[in-house]
Amino acid sequence: IILNNVFYKYKTYTYRSISFLFGGIMNFTFFLNNILLGIGLTMDAFSVSLANGFKEPCMKNKKALLIALTFGLFQMIMPLIGWICVHTLLEKFKIFAHFIPWIALVLLLYIGGKMVIGFFFKKEEQEECSKTGFLAIIIQGIATSIDALSVGFTIAEYNFTLAFVATLIIGIITFIACFIGVFLGKKFGTKCSTYAELIGGLILIAIGIEIFVTGMINLYS
Repeated sequence: IILNNVFYKYKTYTYRSISFLFGGIMNFTFFLNNILLGIGLTMDAFSVSLANGFKEPCMKNKKALLIALTFGLFQMIMPLIGWICVHTLLEKFKIFAHFIPWIALVLLLYIGGKMVIGFFFKKEEQEECSKTGFLAIIIQGIATSIDALSVGFTIAEYNFTLAFVATLIIGIITFIACFIGVFLGKKFGTKCSTYAELIGGLILIAIGIEIFVTGMINLYS
């Protein structure tokens, strides 16, 4: 009886501690909601990964992992920064939110436009595989995840631990989706290598416009 009482008190204490730490709502619904949120947020990053693989069909697996990891980290960090801003600098964050669509548009237009121009002005004898540089990957990661700052409002009710776990789920889903995107892009890029850079650039420009239009509609609707 004494052992049963001790065990019961231990279970009660542990449950209360976990509930206090995680806000008492880390259940199946919590994971499902954030998995679905992650899938929704990763679509742009997935498309850019597809374009990268399309542009660079000779890409090695290490670089594909680097792209997926970079996009995953940015997709995880941005909502967390948004959560911090909501809890510290709410009014200033609301002002900055108006610039988010413009930043994404400019960054993706720059990268996509550079690829399109490069396609039309490349030398005829140049047959080597076109490569995406590390700086371009970073810019893409920022551009495809900056709109996720607004997710800070969505997860504002969470404490820091829950917010961290939620953004971690988003980052993992983005990592998996982007690695698959690069792989699929490489497959298609190998078959259409002549126009791969042009198509990849046009995809990035289209994504930039889509993020901008969607962002502006959400801001003023």
